[in-house]
Amino acid sequence: MVAITEERSLSSATDAEIIYPTSDGEPLAETQEHSWAILITLSIFSQYLKGRQAVVFANQFFYYIEKKPMARVAPDVMVVFDIPVKLYGNYKLWEGQQTPAIIFEMTSAGTKATDWNFKKMLYEQLGVQEYWMFDPYGDWIPEQLCGYRLNDEGLYKPITDKCSEVLQLRLQTEGYLISFYRLDNNQKLLTPDELLLASQEANRQAEESEQRAQLEKARADRLAEKLRQLGVEAAD
Repeated sequence: MVAITEERSLSSATDAEIIYPTSDGEPLAETQEHSWAILITLSIFSQYLKGRQAVVFANQFFYYIEKKPMARVAPDVMVVFDIPVKLYGNYKLWEGQQTPAIIFEMTSAGTKATDWNFKKMLYEQLGVQEYWMFDPYGDWIPEQLCGYRLNDEGLYKPITDKCSEVLQLRLQTEGYLISFYRLDNNQKLLTPDELLLASQEANRQAEESEQRAQLEKARADRLAEKLRQLGVEAAD
C-alpha cells in the first residue's frame, strides 16, 4: 500500500479556510521535449474528445483526499470523464466524484523513482484505469513508452499491444512525441501543426477548384458568344 502524504492536521481550521493551490510555481517540464510532449498530447486529446463529456488536464494539481491539500499530484496529462466540461484550476476527486480514467507521465531518469514507484502505486490504488509513461529520451524506458491497465483484481498489468482501451487509440512513438491512431479506422489524430497544414491544403484545393470552375465558365461563355455571332443558339 502507498503511504499517502498528508498535511499536518489543523483542527482549528474550517473547510472554507483550507486552500487548494492551482500552482506550485515549478516549470511545466524539465526539457523542451517533455513540454512539447505534454502540450501536443493535451491538444490532440482535447480535439479528439470534443463533444464528449470529458475534460483533459495538463500539469494541474489533482487532489485525492479532502481537507488534505498536500495529498496531491500533478499528472502531466490526465482525462476525466463524466464531469462538467469547463475550465478547471485543479481537480478535486471528492468534488468531481470521478477517478481519472487515464494518466500520462512524461518521464525521465530524474523522475523515474516517483513515476515508477509512488505514482504507479497511487494511481493503481485510486483506480485509474490506465497509466502510461513516456520517456522521450529513452533514458530508462528503452522503447520510450510503456502502459499499464487495471485487471479484474484492480492491479496494474502491462499493456502489450500499445492500445488504449479507454480512448480506443493505438499509441506509437515518433521521435519525442506520441502519435495516436484510431482503432476503428487507423486514422491518425493530427497535431496542431498537421491540422494547420491540412487546413491550408484543403483551402488550396478549394481555391484551385474555384479557379477551374471560373475558367470553365469563361470558356463556355466565349463559346456561347461565338455561336450567337454565327446565328446558332446554344443548347440549354
